[in-house]
Amino acid sequence: MRHWGYGACAKVFAATPKEAPGAGERLLIRTLERYGVRLRFTVAGVCGALGVVSAGSAGAAPAATCLLLSALLACGLCLRPLRRPVPLAPRWALDAAFVMLVGLSQPLLGDGADPTVEAIIGIAVITFQHEWATRPAVGLALAGLGAAASALGDVLSSPGHGPEAAPLVAVLVEVSLSRAAHVIVRSRARAADRSAASRAASRREADVAAARRATEREYLATLHDTAAATLLMVSQGDGRDWSWLPLRARQDLEALSTLPGFETENVDLAALLGCVPQGVGRAGVRLESRVNGPLTIPSGPGLAIFNGVREAVTNVARHSGVRDAELRAWAEGGGVFVELSDAGRGFVPEAVSVRRRGLSGSVVGRMRAVGGSVSIASRPGAGTRVRWCWPDGPRDVRTPGIDGPSGARQAVGAAELRGASPPRRSPPRSATESPPTAVVRFLHGQLLHGAQLAALMISLVAQFGVSLGQLTAYQGVYRPAWAQTAAYVCLVAVAAVAALPLLRGRRIPPVVRRLGVSAVLAVSAVCAFTLAPERLTGAQDWAFGLLGWHALYLLADQPVRTFAAFLGAHVGISLLVVLLAGAPTVARSAAMGVATVSDIGFQLSVGVLVGLFHGMASTAGDEAAREEELRTRERLHEETQRDHRERYRALTATTVPLLVGLGHGALSPHDKAVRLRCGVEAARLRRLFAEGDAVSDPLLNELRACVEVTEHQGVTVSLAVRGRPGEVPVEVRRELVDPVAVVLGRTRSTARVTVVWTSRAVHVSVVGEDGDDGGCDPTEVARARGRAADAEVTVVRTTRGSGVWVTAGWQRPERVRELTPT
Repeated sequence: MRHWGYGACAKVFAATPKEAPGAGERLLIRTLERYGVRLRFTVAGVCGALGVVSAGSAGAAPAATCLLLSALLACGLCLRPLRRPVPLAPRWALDAAFVMLVGLSQPLLGDGADPTVEAIIGIAVITFQHEWATRPAVGLALAGLGAAASALGDVLSSPGHGPEAAPLVAVLVEVSLSRAAHVIVRSRARAADRSAASRAASRREADVAAARRATEREYLATLHDTAAATLLMVSQGDGRDWSWLPLRARQDLEALSTLPGFETENVDLAALLGCVPQGVGRAGVRLESRVNGPLTIPSGPGLAIFNGVREAVTNVARHSGVRDAELRAWAEGGGVFVELSDAGRGFVPEAVSVRRRGLSGSVVGRMRAVGGSVSIASRPGAGTRVRWCWPDGPRDVRTPGIDGPSGARQAVGAAELRGASPPRRSPPRSATESPPTAVVRFLHGQLLHGAQLAALMISLVAQFGVSLGQLTAYQGVYRPAWAQTAAYVCLVAVAAVAALPLLRGRRIPPVVRRLGVSAVLAVSAVCAFTLAPERLTGAQDWAFGLLGWHALYLLADQPVRTFAAFLGAHVGISLLVVLLAGAPTVARSAAMGVATVSDIGFQLSVGVLVGLFHGMASTAGDEAAREEELRTRERLHEETQRDHRERYRALTATTVPLLVGLGHGALSPHDKAVRLRCGVEAARLRRLFAEGDAVSDPLLNELRACVEVTEHQGVTVSLAVRGRPGEVPVEVRRELVDPVAVVLGRTRSTARVTVVWTSRAVHVSVVGEDGDDGGCDPTEVARARGRAADAEVTVVRTTRGSGVWVTAGWQRPERVRELTPT
């Protein structure tokens, strides 16, 4: 697993701000916001109490307490609604009120107020950078207000004296370190999110590809067992008993309607209306048809109108008392209208019982389900007129098998009707299922590494920017001074050794960690025992607030209790030195408590936060997994719909009218022209089955599939290939093979297919017979596919007597020619 270095962190974080944060980064931002509010509230409460206890003026203590309690209230109002945050403006006002109230309490707390107020405001300006991470300008403005409040309190507590520069510089350093630490940790979370997203995208592509192949196999198997088998049997048969054919054709049409995208592809409504059964004998209805075709309409509404008209014709035969009806169909104003009228006895539509399903279900219900409308006009003695209307425009037509449970049930029912297996769907991933362990482990590692880099940065800045000045300024108070200097150099060496693997993106070796922690603990003892007890935790004690940061980057990947034990030992050493010198005063104890809470308590809280990273990584991984599942489902839906729109466009326009005609008796299998049409469709279906095969020459494979269907008719077909095969896009292959499939499907003696490859083009030609139902030309192929003829594929047709010679050619683009071997 490749790790990122510190330089890469900066590059990652410098990415465009418009990029949406990932699950890990979002969770980190929310966690740090909650962490900041809670830490500020805790520190303010503890340090404020210690400050009141050590207040020099007993009369001012109640007033200081009121100010501090008001500050706690302002902070608590931000703390309480963490799940539903307050609006930004009131929240900013509460934070500003917090620091101002703390600053104003300084003159009331007396002589020992400076450490207390500095500790509270120092924690506040640090946490503001995390609470307002997404709005850094607000965090910086609040930090500046905190510095101003501290300076104002200093001036009020010492009239006639200006504010000290040291606290202001400390605020500036704290803000800079806090912001930099946030940048480092957040950059690691962003890097982890990007890496996880990249891996998830690779998995998604593989999963979608596998699901597409599996779904396609299921639907192709359904087609193979239904429409393809039926059409092939019709094309081969002559003089058979066809009594089974109508029911099977209707069942095949129902199975075909479960294909994704079926209802949105176009059919010729005029061809469908020509297949409306009129009945025979006394039950028959003589239809006078005036259909102005072709009428292009989506197949879903087309079949709904066809079935509605069929039901209405049945009602004319059963209830009207007449045997003549008029059927009209026309296009007007962007819509399609169909009208069936008779001069029978008529009826009152409103009086028809709801239990009569003919009109309400078969006629009206079908059209409403696909977004169309039906109007019925009738009255006793005046006949009946039923009008179907399909307006042109987008409609919310749900695709069976893909959109919704009803479509899925229809797909399953149709597949079971024909004995085919319904498409399998992967069960949805449970929301409680753990995300992949590798993702969680990687995100956890990145967050830990970011925390270690941040702790290392803080320790080095504090050591060289603050502690070094304290060490050099107070050399005279150390006993002996060389011990303190040696301790300082020891810390520098520990930081240098630990920084080498961290900056290279690696973990600190266990040996280095153990030796480093031992050295830091030894520095704690040396610094405590070589400094006067009354000076511990004060300005001369440069090591007290520093050693915890060194221990944090060494122990960040260890349990929190290990880091807490180190901090306890570190504080215990200083406390032991103080107790050996005698019991401290109340004021001294309060001052040490404030220093311990502001320094050691803050470090402990950071250690606890780092310890929560594993749970945070698990939650972020789970959230990312759920998002990825949704993306995969959406992508699979889009890709499956696109696949089927491209593959089944021709079938919708050509196979559906055949099945409708065979299913309702409008087309006879005894008719030679009908059998030829069935042979053409069987060849097209077989080519479709071969389209997804993994072969070296897909074009030749699809041609052989068409040839096999023709050979089943007893036709002798010769296939020749000239030149070296090259790559041809699937859309172009469909255009090249379809004319061949049409000619082969109409041929009943011999045929010859030739494929010629050149460096510039590929030509597919077929010599066969011209069927009785018309020839094959480019416009027929384009019309079958529901779009204009492809300008890249040219089709030339030549006839001589009963023979036909068709050639389809495609010129390769320049970029394809360069990749094709000559």
